[in-house]
Amino acid sequence: MRAHDSYDYAVIRVVPRVEREEFINVGILLSCAATQYLEARIELDEARLRALDPAIDLPAVRRHLQSFPIICRGGPDSGPIGQLPLRSRFHWLTAKRSAIIQTSPVHTGRCTDLPAIMEHLLERMVRVGKT
Repeated sequence: MRAHDSYDYAVIRVVPRVEREEFINVGILLSCAATQYLEARIELDEARLRALDPAIDLPAVRRHLQSFPIICRGGPDSGPIGQLPLRSRFHWLTAKRSAIIQTSPVHTGRCTDLPAIMEHLLERMVRVGKT
């Protein structure tokens, strides 16, 4: 049986009008230092976002959100932040900012299956259930 690994995660949010502090959860950023795992998954619900701000610049939001998985992967096309060590990338992505794209505080857990945890977190924190 495999040992449990500690992981950190943050919820990725879009805050269309920062002064109103309204947001929707649009993704998960998941990191495990022990296994060198860093992944971001984005699921943008454009209709929900437009309900908060009908005039939002969706192409700009999409561009900014696409940078999360690119930085997580690292490599030559990921810019200067993508060249940082894995944990530094996670900390940079979760740094507190007053911008349209923000992350929640960092939360911690333990698991043996990081992809399953990613799915669980997306289901619980991002996806809206069908009624």
